[in-house]
Amino acid sequence: MIGFAALYAAAFALFLIGSFGWFGSPQGPLAGVFLVPLGLPWNLALDGLPEALRAAAGVGAPALNLLLLWGLCRWRAGR
Repeated sequence: MIGFAALYAAAFALFLIGSFGWFGSPQGPLAGVFLVPLGLPWNLALDGLPEALRAAAGVGAPALNLLLLWGLCRWRAGR
């Protein structure tokens, strides 16, 4: 779970750097490419959302996976 959280934090930082052009990085549409595999399968269901909400939901999809991992770890530890 800690490893997934570290990957999510790194992918989110790269998304922010690529989206806003921080540190001289060019802005581009592939800024969130590392968030996509971390958010599967939830980001496959984002097609029905309005365009304005897709970016926020795409960034939040890995957080849902992290929440599920946390819940499974707590459930497993309680057994």
